[in-house]
Amino acid sequence: MSLLLIYGVVALSFYLVVYYNVFRGCRCTSSVKLKGKTAIVTGGLAGVGKATAVELARRGARVILACQQQGAEAAVRHIRTESGSSEVEFIQLDLASLPSVRCFAETFLKMEPRLDLLINNTGVMGPGCTKDGFILAFGVNHLGHFLLTNLLLDRLKQCGPSRVVNVSALLHRLGTIDFAHFASQKDFVSNQSMWQSFRAYCNSKLCNVLFTRELANRLEGTSVACFSLNPGVVYTELCRNISQWQKVLVMPLAKLFFLDPIGGCQTTLHCALQRGIEPLSGRYFSSCALQEVGAKGRDDALARKLWEVSERLTGLI
Repeated sequence: MSLLLIYGVVALSFYLVVYYNVFRGCRCTSSVKLKGKTAIVTGGLAGVGKATAVELARRGARVILACQQQGAEAAVRHIRTESGSSEVEFIQLDLASLPSVRCFAETFLKMEPRLDLLINNTGVMGPGCTKDGFILAFGVNHLGHFLLTNLLLDRLKQCGPSRVVNVSALLHRLGTIDFAHFASQKDFVSNQSMWQSFRAYCNSKLCNVLFTRELANRLEGTSVACFSLNPGVVYTELCRNISQWQKVLVMPLAKLFFLDPIGGCQTTLHCALQRGIEPLSGRYFSSCALQEVGAKGRDDALARKLWEVSERLTGLI
């Protein structure tokens, strides 16, 4: 056997070991059926959100895609075909617009008598601002979902036991919360560097973890449980807002090592479906198992202050 072939076999073996033990992650083993239940999935047009919606519909849930109109009808057709269920609809939602969030909630509450699962899945990374003037990642990944969840909480309580699942990321460990920045600046520059966009994303993912923690505290004694999670390193449209040259740098690694959307939705499904995890409300999961969050993500005072600031920024108070 030639030396080149030996090196090739060793490299392939190493790749397979790393991929299947580090990147591929585990699988949700729950057999729970969802006949008669209703689920909302934000960002279900593609990637992890669409894969999540397919599996929930396959299990019998009525699935509402909360997404922008462009591409929604095609996504609904795809999910219906893949799941074999006709109970898939969409209601227009733009998480970069707080008025749109309010409009979605009002429309949903008029149309749908139940809400059993709220999957806050949408995540963006990139430069720019929301329509309300907040930095894009903070406005979409945190504020939009914060407002949406609060507007739907009463319906979730009425239909309990129910769950809220917030898709965070391992990168929450690199995040920071700067309340002075939130309070004093809403008019951000649109030409952020890749590093600034990355930091903003990390910060928003820390917000997801802290929001879940405080939400659980406020829901104590109710029939609503909530969880945050790391879906793994997933090759999706998360980076659709980064530049073309940045995509060229990311894509080779993504193709080799990142999870596909089906693999990336497994921990979401675990948090949504697994029986017996209700006492762990407010906690964080990764690879379909309970994991400890970073130190900042365990700070109850920080979580409470973030909630209060978010209430003001979204107009809830």
